[in-house]
Amino acid sequence: MMNFKRFFLVLGMLALGFSCGDEDADALGVGAQCKVDDDCNADLGQKCLDFKGGYCGIENCSKDSDCPDASRCVTHDNGKAYCFLVCEEKTTCNENRENDFEANCSSSVTFVESTKGKACIPPS
Repeated sequence: MMNFKRFFLVLGMLALGFSCGDEDADALGVGAQCKVDDDCNADLGQKCLDFKGGYCGIENCSKDSDCPDASRCVTHDNGKAYCFLVCEEKTTCNENRENDFEANCSSSVTFVESTKGKACIPPS
């Protein structure tokens, strides 16, 4: 007869193993740290943008609808428009970034389509 405690323990471990795949998928989203384009979600048109630590996003957007969910089109200090992750606090910006390459949640950004909100600005 099977030990039910052991069965549920194994079942729980399997569920945790499957959830790790979801975390990996999240790491590919806008704002994630990257080294090469393949680190980002190419299915959504993302590339590894040339910022310190890399930043998964889309360059040359012209409106928010050009951007994946949870991101908006922002004109950066360098004059180019990028899809940057939106945020309420800094922790949102750094879920998929190392401490040495933290992004900042800033309200001092220029959104292409609106004037309010905050976005995760990659380190310079």
